[in-house]
Amino acid sequence: MARVSLLSLPLAAPPLNGRRLWPTLNQRLLPWLLPLSLFALWWLASRNQWMSEQILPPPSLVWNSALELSHAELWSHLWISLQRLFWGLLAGITAGAILGAALGFSRTLERLVFPTFAGLAQVPTLAWIPLFMVFFGIGEVLKLVVLIKAIVVPVTLHTLVGVRDAQPRLREAAAVLRLPTHLLIRRLVLPAALPAFMAGVRLALAAGWTSLLAVELLASSEGIGYLMVWARQLFMLDIVFVCIVVIGLIGVAMDRGIGLLDRKLVHWPHPATAEIRRGARYQGWQRVQPWLLPLALLALWQLASDQQWVDPNILVSPLAVLQTTRDGLLDGTLLGGMALSLGRTLGGLLLGGGLGFALGLLLGLSRTSERVLGPTLAAIRQIAIFAWVPLLTAWFGLGELAKWVFVALAAFFPLFIATQRSVANLSPQLNEAAHVLRLNVRQRLGRLVLPGAAPGIFAGLRLSLIYAWLGTIGAEYFMPSNGGIGSQMIGAQQLLRMDLIMAGMLLVGLTGALLNLIGQRLEIRATRWRHA
Repeated sequence: MARVSLLSLPLAAPPLNGRRLWPTLNQRLLPWLLPLSLFALWWLASRNQWMSEQILPPPSLVWNSALELSHAELWSHLWISLQRLFWGLLAGITAGAILGAALGFSRTLERLVFPTFAGLAQVPTLAWIPLFMVFFGIGEVLKLVVLIKAIVVPVTLHTLVGVRDAQPRLREAAAVLRLPTHLLIRRLVLPAALPAFMAGVRLALAAGWTSLLAVELLASSEGIGYLMVWARQLFMLDIVFVCIVVIGLIGVAMDRGIGLLDRKLVHWPHPATAEIRRGARYQGWQRVQPWLLPLALLALWQLASDQQWVDPNILVSPLAVLQTTRDGLLDGTLLGGMALSLGRTLGGLLLGGGLGFALGLLLGLSRTSERVLGPTLAAIRQIAIFAWVPLLTAWFGLGELAKWVFVALAAFFPLFIATQRSVANLSPQLNEAAHVLRLNVRQRLGRLVLPGAAPGIFAGLRLSLIYAWLGTIGAEYFMPSNGGIGSQMIGAQQLLRMDLIMAGMLLVGLTGALLNLIGQRLEIRATRWRHA
């Protein structure tokens, strides 16, 4: 047989310029298709007066308002908000890093402090706001305390994991080399903990920005959040639109900035230098240690209440809180509020989570859909959730529909992102198997795609459940109603009913922990084949 040379093979025809250019041009234009279509629909609706100008201002009015606000008022309010965010980040990150490092270095301290810290962290930042408003008023101290609470939790948790779970072999090498403390921290602890710390800072930045907007919407006379509330009260939705765009741009800038900082600081293959270990089982005296701090705090709280070290109207005893919780559950006031809030949570989860799952599946399976819808959805995701409150209340009022839409918006993105990434990252071998077996679309989804993406999807469902619960509390804060645990807490704050505020915080925290546990159990049950 004659030897085949590459020179003897027919040459491929050169590609036509149109065929070579069109895919590139198509890929560049597709991301602009949806925003341009939405803008055209917006312009057409305002031109033909399909909706009132007070409800849907025309694009020209929004642009003119942006130009007028950019001269002075917008930047002054934005600067105040950014200053608050800066000082909150500085204090929260510093405190979280110190606390996380201390807990990571000392197993004894971790056993003593971490269970109490984790228990307090189960109560979301939103649930603390009525209590902080009574303690600190509605001034700058309130904003700073809320920011620190929102920031310190993710930073502490991630720093703890980074310091504690450094690879044991590296610690053994450091012990063999007898490194002094400063070299141990600089050469081992910092490189091992920095990736986890930066992940915590990224989460803290988003949580802090969202919490700041929430507290400015509730209690502030300055800041970008206050500007939105003021414009909403006067039905100047053009200013609300401008504020939403600015908040989105700030969110994009902060996300890009922390991403660049992460890539600059963490420039080594950190996954290979970390090994997450299970904590040792408590034995003997160690089993009692996690209960020492909470019991001591409860005793101090009861003593301060009995001795009236603080105004009894401000600091009620823990026994009074438990009595109020018991009475509220027995007479149905707190129980009815919890039932109403949980109903809104589940309704919003079904609406927003279902839409997020469907769109995530679509974008994960179709590259064209991802190019068309992905950039627009990514831009919308950068807008803090509470920035939508003034707009939603103007469009949907203060009734149940507005609350459901807000909760659905909160639950949408976690499940959408998890579903899209899980489906898009499936092994190409599954597609090859589907072609070999000649499976149709329905069979591919049921037998290959959904089972393969199930771990990520259920992890996103668990996050959506938590975000839906937080969205419910926020909706009841900003959209007053006759029921709901959030509305009861805000009403109690106005009446200085500290026992009722703390009873609500207790129920909100326990419910959040229970929903998280239910989500974990569902994830384990749905993906039990992974553990077989």
